[in-house]
Amino acid sequence: MPNQTQIAIIGAGLVGASIAYHLALRGCRDVMLLEKESSAICGSTARSAAGVRHQFSSATNIQLSRYSIEQLRTFDTVVGGHAELRQVGYLLLFSEPDVWAEYQTSVALQRELGVRVEVLTPAEAARFVPRMHTGDLLGATFCPDDGYVDPHGIGMGYLRAAQALGVRLQRDTAVTGFTLEAGRVVGLVTNQASVSCDLVVNATGPWAGVVGALAGLEIPVRPYRRNIYMTTPFPQIPGTIPLTIDMASGFYMRHEGASILMGRSNPAEPSSFNQNVDWEWLDQVLEAGLHRFPILEAAGLAQGQSWAGLYEITPDHNPILGRHPALEGYVDASGFSGHGIMHAPATGMLIAEEILDGRAHTINIDELRITRFQQGAAHLERNII
Repeated sequence: MPNQTQIAIIGAGLVGASIAYHLALRGCRDVMLLEKESSAICGSTARSAAGVRHQFSSATNIQLSRYSIEQLRTFDTVVGGHAELRQVGYLLLFSEPDVWAEYQTSVALQRELGVRVEVLTPAEAARFVPRMHTGDLLGATFCPDDGYVDPHGIGMGYLRAAQALGVRLQRDTAVTGFTLEAGRVVGLVTNQASVSCDLVVNATGPWAGVVGALAGLEIPVRPYRRNIYMTTPFPQIPGTIPLTIDMASGFYMRHEGASILMGRSNPAEPSSFNQNVDWEWLDQVLEAGLHRFPILEAAGLAQGQSWAGLYEITPDHNPILGRHPALEGYVDASGFSGHGIMHAPATGMLIAEEILDGRAHTINIDELRITRFQQGAAHLERNII
């Protein structure tokens, strides 16, 4: 294992690979990706529901989505790999008066920033999914440019392109400590060997808080389990439906081949690194799903194809990006709270700017810096599942 590099990126998931690629693309190729697992692009990246959307309540998140999804359109030819961007849209269903009224502000902001979002009546929304229950719906929104992707194909595309430009990947390499001198990072200790470096990027997703603590930093990123359940092939919902979310319950579903992929967050579940499927929670998922989509009563469950992964959640459901003011040579790129797949292209570009230009500038990330928590300047992203 090489014992020296200019930049060490901890975590070879989609975000880490994107950062490595964008650094190398700008000529900074003395970069090492450190991955604790035996293969890259295998953690939260591989366990995602893979949605990409523009429908956020924050201008910064909308800009991150606009840039990223535009890059994904040409990913296969420009970077390589297989993005498999399927722009089937996101359909958001609203039944709570206060949430529906508040969401009109988000729609106005999205349109102001160029998002093609439509406001629908319950009857108009019902055309997307057969036998949808609309009796309690107040309205819906639909953006045809949203959809879903192949996260593994994107991650491997970035990784292979970065390696072709000279980036090194070290697998089975867990970071166990930081080497600090005079208030700055000068190296890392791993289970393989010590590595000297000028700068470290923490792109470890759900493990960002644990890794930051090794450097004496409090990074407010915590892991939470998310379960995804798959039906057997279900021709009763023909064609292609949008990624559809019942905003009141949090139930979501989309096609995955001929089957239906579905899930719902459990707000009562404590933080953990547990990635075993919670079969007891399935009853709650189905209850919410059947209320809105009674047609699912005829669906069978493909138990061997269901899985669980980890969200990396911050207090305001926004990522933490940029240099850390308490430690020179340390950069955050984590805490995406379920939005890492869709924002990885923009994150790679912005962190490369932060490192090489001294500051990210294509999109202003000041409201995503860790200092927002100490300054009381955090703003909650409301459009979450």
